[in-house]
Amino acid sequence: MSTPITPELTAQLAALTPQQLAFLAGYAWAKSQGAAAAADLPLAAAPAAVATASAPARRVTVLSASQTGNARRVAEQLLVKLEGAGVDAKLVAAADYKSKNLPGEDIVLLVSSTQGEGDPPEEAVPLFKLLSGKKAPDLSAVSFAVLALGDSSYERFCQAGKDLDMYFDKLGAKRLADLGICDLDFQAAADAWVASTAKLVADLAASSGGAAAAPAAAGSAAVVETGTVYTKEKPYTASLSVRQKITARHAEKDVQHIEIDLAGSGIRYQAGDALGVWPVNSEALVAEILQLAGLEGSESVQKGDGSHTDIRSALSLDLDITQNTPQFVRQYADLTGNHELKSLSENAEELNVFLAQTPPVGVLAQYPAAIAAQDLFNLFRAQTPRLYSIASVQDEVGEEVHLTVGVVRFEHHGNTYTGAASGWLGGVLEEGDAVRVFVEPNKLFRLPENGDTPVIMIGAGTGVAPFRAFMQQRDANGDGGKNWLVFGNQRFTDDFLYQAEWLQYRKSGLLTRADLAWSRQGKEKVYVQHKLAAAAADVWAWLQEGAHIYVCGDAVRMARDVENTLLAIIAEQGKLSAEEAEDYLNDLREEKRYQRDVY
Repeated sequence: MSTPITPELTAQLAALTPQQLAFLAGYAWAKSQGAAAAADLPLAAAPAAVATASAPARRVTVLSASQTGNARRVAEQLLVKLEGAGVDAKLVAAADYKSKNLPGEDIVLLVSSTQGEGDPPEEAVPLFKLLSGKKAPDLSAVSFAVLALGDSSYERFCQAGKDLDMYFDKLGAKRLADLGICDLDFQAAADAWVASTAKLVADLAASSGGAAAAPAAAGSAAVVETGTVYTKEKPYTASLSVRQKITARHAEKDVQHIEIDLAGSGIRYQAGDALGVWPVNSEALVAEILQLAGLEGSESVQKGDGSHTDIRSALSLDLDITQNTPQFVRQYADLTGNHELKSLSENAEELNVFLAQTPPVGVLAQYPAAIAAQDLFNLFRAQTPRLYSIASVQDEVGEEVHLTVGVVRFEHHGNTYTGAASGWLGGVLEEGDAVRVFVEPNKLFRLPENGDTPVIMIGAGTGVAPFRAFMQQRDANGDGGKNWLVFGNQRFTDDFLYQAEWLQYRKSGLLTRADLAWSRQGKEKVYVQHKLAAAAADVWAWLQEGAHIYVCGDAVRMARDVENTLLAIIAEQGKLSAEEAEDYLNDLREEKRYQRDVY
């Protein structure tokens, strides 16, 4: 069929830009409908008209998948950068994001931490299940970039971020930037990724011809500080008011009840939140490391921020000297020229076994060498705060915060050592001594808003801490919902943490039911998952009543075994297939009826 367009007009059309052609198409259509053209404009002016009429502004979703708050804070920085560049962007926590909306997104920028042995943060589990499952969506209309935060002392370093990057790519999404990788000391690398990615997206938004959002006014950032806010970077100096052992004197486990005075701080927290504690390293451990390195302790070292201090102070306050890492072993092997250690560090399997069995001081003791103070400083990573689930609510304890701390102890080369924070809080710190703290909110571990909602609380060992807070809050509120505790530890006589309080709650009727699992008391080892399985029909009945399920404790074993048991209960009692049970539990997650605080 011959075209009614003349050769001259065809030649003129060939000279137009894509934007001019798009404008002309709209212009011609409007004329064909008898409308006064939106724009009886000269064709040369068309691009400007197209920019506002044809091409929509790029939509950017910043998605944070955070476990301890670091990924969320980096995502907030990214949002501020984007808004400052005039980009239409929104920030959503993975816990608040409906995963099924993903195919309809335009640009998705993800900031994800990793927990445990390469697992995604708890709030991002539904997203990961969708992306890795049989119903994974087509993401060919989506553009993306991922920043991964992690800890290189773990074998599957930054695995959650790596998996997100792989899933998006595999499902057809267009990559905007290479995967960003950050270690524990993440701020510098994160800042660089945020700056480059924000510029890239801003340039993309501008070049698309879409209308850009107005640059954010000063003070319109996602987070605005008002008053005194205590954070990881600016902790509050509180004091220890009580330390009391709550396991039996002869018990294998040493668990301490800690009370910290917050009077005058204005700090507020909620049931489910965590308390960040900056530890002070053991004087004996610092002295041993200095002796093995052939140092006195007064030698000057330069810190990462350019300031100077003596090596003893640095080992006490600034460095993590209790947790071994592949980098520590490799750098020490290179520094000392020890061939045996160098060979070991090059064998991944042998190195992993060595790291699991050997603290940094053990490396120095096994392969002794004199080291310059600055070289010793550079071997260690920066100190990080430890997070503890809060075991109280302020309606009950006022300007205090309570913790349940299991003291970690282990033997190596004839000496006894403790965990950095647990040994300090549970054995060194005296009443009245200073302790630097901050609250880390945990919006992913909250009681239901409706106090009449039943709850099932599943915890082992010190994982009972937040459930003590839950009961205090339900009691203070006068909530009428049923409360079921499933708690496990080694022995009833030695390890029933807060036994008197639980018995009182049971007597008053606030605690509706308690199932207790003791793993070292009888011939058979009984764990919380066994108690759940035995009560399968009741668990299902509570779920049908709208119950919320909470799990707190060890992520690698306990929480995984509990989840598998819950899936089995849902499949059996609900007469569902394994895949349907997975979907059911995932729906509970997205409805915030299945929440976990695992570590």
